[in-house]
Amino acid sequence: MPLDKLPDYDQLAPAPHGGRSGWGVFGSDDSIGLLNLLTPERVLAASKLVRQGKVFALNAEVDAFSPAISSPRGLPQRREIHRDGTIYFDDAYDNFNPQGSSQWDSLGHVGYSVNAFYNGATEEDVATGRRNTIDHWARRGIAGRGVVLDMVRTLTDVGRSYDPGSSVGFSVSDLELARHRAGMDFGPGDIMILHTGFSSWYRDQPLSVRAALAEHTTTPGLQSGEEMCRYLWNLQISSVVSDTFAVEVTPLDLEAADATGFLHRMLIGQFGMALGELWWTEELANDCAIDGVYEVFIVSAPMNVRGGVGSPSNALAIK
Repeated sequence: MPLDKLPDYDQLAPAPHGGRSGWGVFGSDDSIGLLNLLTPERVLAASKLVRQGKVFALNAEVDAFSPAISSPRGLPQRREIHRDGTIYFDDAYDNFNPQGSSQWDSLGHVGYSVNAFYNGATEEDVATGRRNTIDHWARRGIAGRGVVLDMVRTLTDVGRSYDPGSSVGFSVSDLELARHRAGMDFGPGDIMILHTGFSSWYRDQPLSVRAALAEHTTTPGLQSGEEMCRYLWNLQISSVVSDTFAVEVTPLDLEAADATGFLHRMLIGQFGMALGELWWTEELANDCAIDGVYEVFIVSAPMNVRGGVGSPSNALAIK
């Protein structure tokens, strides 16, 4: 498939459990997905967005989300390695889950349906690391143009009440409102940076609130449904990253009869779209509000673990 123009969503073949299929767009054995759109030419163009030399680290602390929002993941425990009287220190981490804080979901994280992962990969393909695992991205790296959609300021500007600790679903019209507010258009391969205010809100909450959230997840994010799938595919973006849990609104409808009711199944399992969750976007969003520049150069180095499912984001935004 030429990388200058993807087929429109409605030109894609219908998928058996709802939505449409992006399988085969980049070849039958592809494990990269829409990050294929980050061509050398687009990376070079994005690098020219660096005009001020401002660098924004988009990584929360590895134990920032405590108790763990997704409880089976747990929290990392750091062990210091040092012998008194020596000149060196090392450390090690126990119970380290690479998706516990600012992270990437690989294309092996969630399938479209049982034994049907992105581009037709099987459960065995993912389990053995042959297809769709994080090392396929790590070996190429991630770099490109990021566009910031500040949902906090957008909703405030139009007089809508907004609680970043609640289940607010952002519609296509909400995203378009934020895009127009930023004065930006999306281009092929761009990275949508969705600022919801959740991570900074979470940091300021007492333990009782954070513990309740770990048990009953209520976080803002993208609305599910085919309209959202059509919109995101037709933008031709490579990825959506957010400062909230799951990118899409929670609670998640894990048993949705139609796959478009659980966006992970479509965005990862059918489109091959990279999703980044719990990124730290507060300072970046504040700076965009000050200088009016909502496009940045994004660089990220996923952890190179053969067969790995997720990775810390290791991401920077540069203006």
